[in-house]
Amino acid sequence: MAKEKQKEPKIILEREYIVPLRRGWLKVAEFKRANRAVKELKKFLVKHMKIYDRDLRKVKIDNVLNNELRFRGMRKPPAKIRVLAKKFDDGIVKVYLVDIPEHIKYARLREAKIKKEVEKNVEKIEENKEEVKETKDTEVKDNEKIEDAKEMEETSKEASMKISEDEAKQQKHVAKERDMQAKQNIGGKRSQRGR
Repeated sequence: MAKEKQKEPKIILEREYIVPLRRGWLKVAEFKRANRAVKELKKFLVKHMKIYDRDLRKVKIDNVLNNELRFRGMRKPPAKIRVLAKKFDDGIVKVYLVDIPEHIKYARLREAKIKKEVEKNVEKIEENKEEVKETKDTEVKDNEKIEDAKEMEETSKEASMKISEDEAKQQKHVAKERDMQAKQNIGGKRSQRGR
């Protein structure tokens, strides 16, 4: 079955927020604070991005944002954080960190560069495979011509061998006849001498 192309959802709403997290995570034990900060972020976005059924599962947090929330450990999440929220036409809200740290920017650029290099290498390999196929086809044709020429040489050699064998047989018979005649002549002379 052919895979159906999925349509990319369109952005309906795009907003930037500074989300207060401290009030939410101060209410729970220290070892649960980062998890509560994530939950508070989702609650805030559900409320402000017009998700009417208040389903927290429709809010998707970016990996970089999640790492930033847990950067100082589970016990000390940030008090507030600046995010960019994008609501799509399928009802899902994706949340990104606005101020991405420099080392992450450089890592992303490096990954993009490596990905481009890999794609170029893959294209070169595919081109080389096509060239090899073409050369193999020409080599196969050349090999076929060479094989045909060899077969022609072999058949000509076989034919010349048969002819030479036939000539040798004829000469052998001629030689036998000569020997027989010579023996008869010699034998007749002996018999005449001995009389």
